Amino acid sequence: MNVLVVTAVPAERDAVTRAFGADRAAHLTVLAGGVGPASAAAATARALATGAYGLVISAGIGGGFADRAPVGSVVVADAIVAADLGAETPDGYVPVTGLGFGTVEHLPPADLVRVTSEAAAAATGTVLTVSTVTGTAARAAELGARHPRAAVEAMEGFGVAEAAALFGLPVLEIRAVSNAVGPRDRDAWRIGEALAALSDAFGKIGPVLEGWTPHD
Repeated sequence: MNVLVVTAVPAERDAVTRAFGADRAAHLTVLAGGVGPASAAAATARALATGAYGLVISAGIGGGFADRAPVGSVVVADAIVAADLGAETPDGYVPVTGLGFGTVEHLPPADLVRVTSEAAAAATGTVLTVSTVTGTAARAAELGARHPRAAVEAMEGFGVAEAAALFGLPVLEIRAVSNAVGPRDRDAWRIGEALAALSDAFGKIGPVLEGWTPHD
């Protein structure tokens, strides 16, 4: 089965490709599709329109909600949620589904989430896609209250999932945590550590990706 892996930036792409030998790399395409859900969706759709794939993976680093995903940990999404696709109203935030259209959630195959997280020794939870990264404690608390199972915040997963759904393909999201969601403190970021954890996770899940089929 051919697998498409979409990251945001080249450093994430390279962390994934380092995990695979030439034999596995033949069935794996890894691209850096750009930052944010729109760029991710466009890059994913273009790749899917020109190649034959059985699985799409959004991968990279992200911010972790400290109680579920500490810095250096890896999370496999069991739900991929657009956390800021909606409207602010006098009564609070309303997701686009509450306005009567669209979707805000994609669910990866449960069996694939289970075997992938077990192989990678990773946690599972909701991965939020945002267009504006959280930078305050108040915003982190708001997102945590709205999404009690939120483990990671990133910027591309929902866009990748939307494109995969358009082509009728299953999607997975794997994130390594580089920083805590909340007040921005660049001195506390551990990007190198997170990239190493991402590479290590993909090294462990190679056999899972080779053996899994959508018909399991």
